[in-house]
Amino acid sequence: MQKQMEKMLMPIAVKLGNNVVLRSLRDGFLIIMPLIIVTSIFLLIGNFPIPGWSAFWTHILGAKWNDWFAAVSNSVFSFTGILSCMGIAYAYGKNRGLQAIHSSVIAIISFLILTPTTVKVGKSTVSAVQTIYLGPNGVFLGIFIALLSVEIYRFAVKRDWRIKMPEGVPPAVGQAFDALIPSALVIFAFFLVRILFSLTNFDTAYNFIYTLLQQPLKGVGNSMPSVLLYNFLASLLWCFGINGPTITNSVWQPIFFVLTQDNLTAFKNHAALPHIFTQPFIDIFTTYGGGGSTLSLLIIMLFVCRSKRIKELAKLAIVPGIFGINEPIIFGLPVVLNPIIALPFIIVPTLNTLLSGLVFMAGWVPRTNGVMLPWTTPPIISGWLATGSWTGSVLQIVEIMLGVAIYYPFIKMLDKQYLTEERQTQAQDNVEIDFGEV
Repeated sequence: MQKQMEKMLMPIAVKLGNNVVLRSLRDGFLIIMPLIIVTSIFLLIGNFPIPGWSAFWTHILGAKWNDWFAAVSNSVFSFTGILSCMGIAYAYGKNRGLQAIHSSVIAIISFLILTPTTVKVGKSTVSAVQTIYLGPNGVFLGIFIALLSVEIYRFAVKRDWRIKMPEGVPPAVGQAFDALIPSALVIFAFFLVRILFSLTNFDTAYNFIYTLLQQPLKGVGNSMPSVLLYNFLASLLWCFGINGPTITNSVWQPIFFVLTQDNLTAFKNHAALPHIFTQPFIDIFTTYGGGGSTLSLLIIMLFVCRSKRIKELAKLAIVPGIFGINEPIIFGLPVVLNPIIALPFIIVPTLNTLLSGLVFMAGWVPRTNGVMLPWTTPPIISGWLATGSWTGSVLQIVEIMLGVAIYYPFIKMLDKQYLTEERQTQAQDNVEIDFGEV
């Protein structure tokens, strides 16, 4: 059965992993992820979940201290749509063999061409751009613009539609003229797109994408079956040596990203948090110690198992495991192609997803506030910071202990097997050779 599963899943996983569009989506979001994490810390400091925190800093820094921190977080969170467009275009252009910086810049210009540039103030109309078009609500539009603009640009480059400069011209000048005609083609194409949408009831491309695609996809992604499938597939792929989240994130990440940004916007405005199944929910309340929620497994390995091989591995892996790094366990125990551990490795994160979802739905733990903590933030601390409540930490402790109970019989079977092998090896080493009989 294992061979049949491997035969069926491996080609799909490899195909998804090598797909240039999905790979570019993943890499593009990773470009802006450090900015989101850093500015999230500023947002968290400005809204730290401790009574008296705001009054304390107001007393020290004055009444405007929160505005200073908000200015930093708004510099990214109010522009995640156009930043996503930039990052994805950069990655997609690079993966398509183009000048990545040209791809990125032309995508930003295309985004701005399609962005509404007037705002109604009372009865008059003034020229302005609302950040609602550039922020989380513009993420899906940004994805389409990034991919389409790069493809149009590539179309012209492949046909060598460029102005050829004479020899002796500096390379930077030559590259600028090389990009002239492809850039003009992209700009003209999006100029036409803007005119076409203005002739429809949608009026703008933003309204079209948001109404027909972004909202429905958010509804599908923000559901229990969707996140259960996400974690099941991610864990299953790990069992075959494939980094599961790198595959599943290619599909789910844009949806989780938008849901997270919605919660972050609500958190900044001190409004009710709209979504449960955000990226922090996935990262902080479904897996502990990395894929498969192996922190629970490590606890048993360290304190219960008797095999020297397992105990030594646990001593080496426990500190990285607390910070979410579990490659030593996945490849050292191993988890990969190990039918004994594969079952709990899939069951534990999937069960955590179900349990956390039900707890959040019941309102026993506040929803995640959208702040993106570094993925190495240890559990208990991360649960508190992500929800602003000690109940988030309690849920994490309960799920880690539940994982211990599920992993226990399976790792004990493996421990027994390894222990037998170690005793056999030791017995062979202790055999005394009678040279008189040789």
